[in-house]
Amino acid sequence: MATARKQSDGTGARVVSADGTEIAFEQSGRGPAVVLVASALADRSDTTKLAALLAQHFTVINYDRRGRGASGDAEVYAPDREVEDIAALVEHAGGSASLFGSSSGAVLALRAAAAGVNVERLALYEPPFVVAEGDDGPPRDLARQITALLAEGRRSDAVKYFMTRVQGMPGIAVFFMKLMPKMWANLTELAGTLPYDIAVMGDTQQGKPLDAEEWKVVAVPTRVLTGGKSPAAFRRGALAVTEILPQADHRTLPGLNHGAVVMAPKKIAPHIIEFIKG
Repeated sequence: MATARKQSDGTGARVVSADGTEIAFEQSGRGPAVVLVASALADRSDTTKLAALLAQHFTVINYDRRGRGASGDAEVYAPDREVEDIAALVEHAGGSASLFGSSSGAVLALRAAAAGVNVERLALYEPPFVVAEGDDGPPRDLARQITALLAEGRRSDAVKYFMTRVQGMPGIAVFFMKLMPKMWANLTELAGTLPYDIAVMGDTQQGKPLDAEEWKVVAVPTRVLTGGKSPAAFRRGALAVTEILPQADHRTLPGLNHGAVVMAPKKIAPHIIEFIKG
């Protein structure tokens, strides 16, 4: 079993991933283990409220993905390294765990299961697959644009570009977010990990069918959740992956949108709890 050590600086505990990178996490609750996998521009602080709700039923491992919060990083990135991070956390949890991931974190959770990490159940909220030709996906040169902005030290501009061109957020909404210094500072600090999420998504946002061969190896019970207020493209992406996975189903949660994990954890938690309990 992976050995976790407590930190004296208030950051919780850490495990060491396969490449030597230290991954910081907080553990709470008792019962079957659930690992929370964050989305782009998010660290474990975004899922603190959700973790507290789930901890009433499970042992919850809420971690900072590499390059975020108190976790370390490496000079060279690959999605496989993040899969190894999840594997180290699952090993710490006793060798098996369920995963909950949101947005690109849902796709990372899927990749972990596909790579053979011992996952018991997968609960996924709005994996942002773009599978229909008419649906708006990110710009084809997204990776180049973000990399160029970061290379120029324009982290704030990189966040704005991602939010408006990928997440579809109105410019005025980003303007008001920038008026909240603490929030915006946290987002700009996380900007350097945007290329990580772009790599995790790979070629799954180009308005074409998912590669069934890539995903059908995920044979664990899986529930894909979408919000009733989210764009229809999320539902199409959810149905596409549900049709490929051998043991998957889909549920629409009325009144929720893509930000539900942070903005409405009390509404999404019961659905995660019900599914993971089986």
